[in-house]
Amino acid sequence: MLTLQQPIVLDSKAISSANLCDRFEDADLQDIGIECWTGYDLDERSREHWLKRNEAGMDLALQIQKDKSFPWPGCANVAFPLVTIAAQQFHARAYPAIVNGVDVVKCATFGEDPDGKKGAHASRVSTHMSWQLLYQDKCWEEQEDKSILNLSIVGTNFKKSYYSASEKHNVSELVLAKDLVLNYWTKSVNECPRKTHKIPMQRNEIYEKVMRGTYRDCLEESWYKETPAPKQSTTQVNKDNRQGVTPPQPDNTTARLILEQHVNLDLDDDGYAEPYIITVDADSKYVLRIVTRFDQESDIERVAAGPRKGKIIKITSMEYFTKRTFIPSPDGGIYDIGFGIFLGPLNEAVNSLVNMLLDCGTMQTTKGGFLGRGAKIRGGVYTFAPFEWKRVDSSGDDLKKSIVPLEINEPSQVLFQLLRLLIQYTSRVSGTTDITVGENPGQNTPAQTSNNMIEMGQKIYTAIFKRIWRSSKEEFQKLFKLNGLFLPLDLPQVGGATRADYQGSADQISPVADPNVTSESMKLQMAVAVKQSAASTPGYDHDEVEKRFLKALHVDNVDVIFPGTKGQPPPKDPKLVIAETNIQGKLQIQERELQARMWEFVTNLQEERILTNAKVIELQAKAAEAAANAQNEEAYAQVALINADISRAKAHGESLIKRIDQIIKAAKIQADFKLGVLDIQHSKKEASK
Repeated sequence: MLTLQQPIVLDSKAISSANLCDRFEDADLQDIGIECWTGYDLDERSREHWLKRNEAGMDLALQIQKDKSFPWPGCANVAFPLVTIAAQQFHARAYPAIVNGVDVVKCATFGEDPDGKKGAHASRVSTHMSWQLLYQDKCWEEQEDKSILNLSIVGTNFKKSYYSASEKHNVSELVLAKDLVLNYWTKSVNECPRKTHKIPMQRNEIYEKVMRGTYRDCLEESWYKETPAPKQSTTQVNKDNRQGVTPPQPDNTTARLILEQHVNLDLDDDGYAEPYIITVDADSKYVLRIVTRFDQESDIERVAAGPRKGKIIKITSMEYFTKRTFIPSPDGGIYDIGFGIFLGPLNEAVNSLVNMLLDCGTMQTTKGGFLGRGAKIRGGVYTFAPFEWKRVDSSGDDLKKSIVPLEINEPSQVLFQLLRLLIQYTSRVSGTTDITVGENPGQNTPAQTSNNMIEMGQKIYTAIFKRIWRSSKEEFQKLFKLNGLFLPLDLPQVGGATRADYQGSADQISPVADPNVTSESMKLQMAVAVKQSAASTPGYDHDEVEKRFLKALHVDNVDVIFPGTKGQPPPKDPKLVIAETNIQGKLQIQERELQARMWEFVTNLQEERILTNAKVIELQAKAAEAAANAQNEEAYAQVALINADISRAKAHGESLIKRIDQIIKAAKIQADFKLGVLDIQHSKKEASK
């Protein structure tokens, strides 16, 4: 147990202090550094077996080829990409489903909201936190992308959420499982009494933190001036092999390993181990910083009365790390398993079979044999080129008898069947079946059968999605609390959110992504089904249904394209619309029939007018002929009768023209009236808008 010569006093000044190192003696700081490093070393030893399995799985994912000398030097050395395919397929499904558009964070509302205040508050928080992750914290989406791919291979990683004083905003960065050292058998991250974050830090970074007063002054220490010792651990060597690099000799630009340990230690000697963050240089064990892992006196629960009044009962600490789980470890360890460990033995077996078949093919193609003493051939290796012949001192018959080829069997069909079986079961375990990776299931396969096959093939992904959704919810809730502590007072942020919006409970915060939706087609099907149900069932918020449908189609600027139906007149009763449509259809039919009869009547009048004109011309011709041949009064009387007939015919023709003009004018007036009515209706609509 750690025993200090001069314990500190845990008061409000200590809680708000940026560094408590100046409150300790140098000997006490040295003991604290040794205590932290010793605990870190114990935790590293507890997870050695997991680290070895993790390194092997990462080698399979990166298809690292290791040197082999069996069955002969230079034999086949193929790394089959089973783990790689499984990780890529999971990443391709998970990343666009989790980071989908500009909506990442959702603030839910519970209970009735008659005045809409809860909904407005939820909208402000959702908009602001989504903006923080996607735009303010510029590395978050890139870190999320890397986190999902790494998670599928390793099985565990962490998100570290904190307020960055230098960046002036919240940061949620990825911490790989190998860089966060926990005791393997601890129950959970929250209950783990010691968490050590390994941080490579450049000399300039340490210098800056010293100058800002964040770190204890170490610029004159020998360990700071010296070049860091080279790291030759097994983990470092394996990492260098995977990256295909040879690390240079350490110099002044080589990063130092800094241990940031979140630990419970009793530094005030009251019997209760308080939560602290202690930063230590790994090589020298020099303590750089000590701060409390809680921010205010209200986080301390004390005894209210009695002889132990004022004693600490419990301190509610701030948790920085959020664990992400791919597949829970069956042995109960804190580090879970991914495809690297899950598929490792199968992948190794497939690698062995593939290399065995290749080596067998090599022997079959380039087989040798035995040479008898009767063959007079000079020693050495003979190579042949096309059209080349070698001279020997033996006769053909002696040479044939002295050379005995080595009998080599063809590759066994059992090996091919075993290889096919292993690959098939690997695909079933990882969920990368043919139909789920986009391959054709076969001709004449019913659509419903294909959908059922896809759904069953994605069951494993659905469970993993729910675990990621759960961890993202915890991460966002940490960021919610940080906003309540560090946002500027009464200064509106993006979306109209203020610090007051983050003073409540963080239980309403959750990711927007639906953990049950594992594909874009499923999301669109759900949106279509909801829209169809809303069209036939009352009680739906039709604006929200339409917006979700447009978002499922990946339409940009949904609020601009569809601002909603609020403020517009309510839709008519469907029965009334149907009745009006039927009446309007009947009126249109009657109007068309009336117009058809009218134009038929006009056509008949025009034909009668044409006949009348022809009759007038005929009568005029007869009158002219009769006038030319008239010799007596009777003939002139006949001409007068013809002229009278002509006058009557012309009068009848003029009356026909007037009737046609009147009908056309009446039709034009009716058309103008309809246009006027339409213009009035359009003007009213514009005025209502």
